[in-house]
Amino acid sequence: MFKPLALIAVLAAFGSASASAADAPAAATSADNEKVMAQFRDDLQAASADIVAKGITLSSDQAAKFWPLFQQYQGEQKTIIDAQLKATQKYGDSLDKLTEADALAYVGALLERDQQIHDLRVKWLKKFQSVVPAGTAARVIQIDRRLGIVAQIKLAQKIPLVH
Repeated sequence: MFKPLALIAVLAAFGSASASAADAPAAATSADNEKVMAQFRDDLQAASADIVAKGITLSSDQAAKFWPLFQQYQGEQKTIIDAQLKATQKYGDSLDKLTEADALAYVGALLERDQQIHDLRVKWLKKFQSVVPAGTAARVIQIDRRLGIVAQIKLAQKIPLVH
């Protein structure tokens, strides 16, 4: 069953969280959980930036303009990721006593995350085009989207469905 610290295990199983997350004590505090979630998010975003860097070719002038924008993009993305991780932790914390309202709140949070990520990508596709060719901007969003889908699938595989 998905328990309060199950999110830490999910993050560790996902492979991007720090190795110490798998060894987290049962009495971990909320601050510990938030630290692990922040590390997971940061690792995920660093891996994403690395994969994007390997997937595009930029001149030095384009790179000087693109990467600060990409960092801003990831800053906005961070807020969305954090909200999903918190919603998932809350879902895990209440799974044994899940009410219909809790179930709807969790699914609502997932749907809101999907819409926010979609809107963010649409917004930033336009911004990226201001500093790199349209094809490169499209490739960045395509790579980010693929990575996001993989992350969502891996996370979803570890989280039980609502009963």
